[in-house]
Amino acid sequence: MFQSREGQPVPEVTFSIRANDVWQKISSDEVFKGKTVVLFALPGAFTPTCSSQHLPRYNELAGVLKANGVDSVVCLAVNDPFVMETWREEQNADGIDFLPDGSGEFSAGMGMLVDKSELGMGQRSWRYSMLVKDRQIEKMFIEAQEPGDPAKVSDADTMLHYINPNASGPPRITFFAKPGCQHCARVRKMLQAKDFRFEEIAIGKHGISYSSLQAVTGRGTTPQVYIDGRHIGGADELTTWLA
Repeated sequence: MFQSREGQPVPEVTFSIRANDVWQKISSDEVFKGKTVVLFALPGAFTPTCSSQHLPRYNELAGVLKANGVDSVVCLAVNDPFVMETWREEQNADGIDFLPDGSGEFSAGMGMLVDKSELGMGQRSWRYSMLVKDRQIEKMFIEAQEPGDPAKVSDADTMLHYINPNASGPPRITFFAKPGCQHCARVRKMLQAKDFRFEEIAIGKHGISYSSLQAVTGRGTTPQVYIDGRHIGGADELTTWLA
């Protein structure tokens, strides 16, 4: 049973990071002192739940969290700095600060270090999130010790609701596109002009084909825009929706 550390200070450790291809040392004070920080910890970079659910949603809501008084949103994992930086680039997670706890010292100090040797992963962090104000832990959301890889309470929406129950996240936008499509370029330009984050699924990449487009959208042309799971249509329909 993992114990909450609410009301206690974060562990004082020194992290080894890479910045501009140079090794640097930063302390817990540099991360947390005088700041309001949301930290979410996860088992490992590139692992399924972490890559498809946990990190992406925090990345989507990072701007909303910061608009509600959070100075930084930090992702922590017991991984080395090279892995964490490669994962950040792969995820386009520009709104997140990545903190490699390579030795597991911070995770151990939090009482969240777990042994996943049976999976060939060694020592890793349990999945949790916390709100830290000037080094003091105000709130923690710790996943229950259940089989598999639970991710039910440490998510970004739960944290945002705790900070501000009336806050709402940005729309979740996905659109299908193909290279050289002028109307796809229109969609991209309109969304960027509104500062909307969006997912672009390009035909011809990562195994996506016209068969994929037909199977998902029921249509054979691009672009096809979806917002919060609802099919909007093409560029003209998006223009109407934005208006």
